[in-house]
Amino acid sequence: MTSKDDKNLAQVLDKISGMDDPRRSVVQRVHDIIMAAAPALKPRIWYGMPAYAVSGSAPALVTLRNDERLNLAITEKAEFAPAGGADGALMPAAWYFETVDEATEKRISEIVRSVLT
Repeated sequence: MTSKDDKNLAQVLDKISGMDDPRRSVVQRVHDIIMAAAPALKPRIWYGMPAYAVSGSAPALVTLRNDERLNLAITEKAEFAPAGGADGALMPAAWYFETVDEATEKRISEIVRSVLT
C-alpha cells in the first residue's frame, strides 16, 4: 500500500468513526466486508463519503452513504449488465440496509466483486 493509499484509508476510517452508533458499527462492518471481498479496491473519500476504486486517483466504483438510510451503491463508472429475468433491462445500482446479517454480508461481497469483473 502506498502512502497515498494509507492516507486515503485513514480518511475513510475517520469518516466512519465520526458517525453515530449504531450506524458507525454497521458502516464499519460493511467497509470490512468490502475490503475482504475485493482487496484490489482502494478506499477513499468521494463527494464526502467512503468510496472504493481501483486506485487512489481512479473514479469510485462503490460508495457507502450515511443519509436518511444507509446505502451501498455502484457508481456510473462501473461496468453494468442488465439484470434480466423480471427486471429485464434494468441495471441494479443501489441497495439500502439498516443491519448486516450473514445473507446481507454474502450479497454485499457478491456486489462488490461484480464491479471488478
